[in-house]
Amino acid sequence: MAEREINPGLKQVLELGPPLLFFAVYLYVRDETYSIGGTEYDGFIVAAAGFVPVLLASIAILWKLTGKLSRMQVFTAVLVVIFGGLTVWFNDERFFKMKTTIVYGVFAGLLGIGLLQGKSYLQWVMGEFLPMAQEGWMILTRRLTALFSGLAIGNEVVWRTMSTDAWVKIETFAFPAILFLFLWGQIMALQKHIEMDD
Repeated sequence: MAEREINPGLKQVLELGPPLLFFAVYLYVRDETYSIGGTEYDGFIVAAAGFVPVLLASIAILWKLTGKLSRMQVFTAVLVVIFGGLTVWFNDERFFKMKTTIVYGVFAGLLGIGLLQGKSYLQWVMGEFLPMAQEGWMILTRRLTALFSGLAIGNEVVWRTMSTDAWVKIETFAFPAILFLFLWGQIMALQKHIEMDD
């Protein structure tokens, strides 16, 4: 099924809205404790629990509007449901924080497996959006594998050594900003490999 175009602004709202809403809700409830079904949950657990249906709703709306979901969106949604559920079930915020490590780690692992096979799985996922020579895809894949590995390690360091407040801010703003700036910089650096139509 061909992907339908939607308003870029609406798409950004649907993609960036859930994490920003999680951040806002967390700031509002972080100092509170809620008793639900005889169990007490702190503000972080409540914000994490609320994030799951919000993310699923935004992905469902994207699917309805575009007729297509990326493999990355599906994978992320599955992990959010699993680790969000574990967070609430065990009343333990560590599960939700580890989710980020696993997402970045799996991305690094999958790209690394492709590199060992002499392939760029990144090209398989993004090739239709960014026409680039094979050499360029291999360079970008190696660099992105290193970045995802670094982000996975960075998340482990942050959540194990810093406060929950610090982790929420870094998870919401710093990691996505690093990824965006890295990709933007790489596209600029790999211009000679990009194949544009005459």
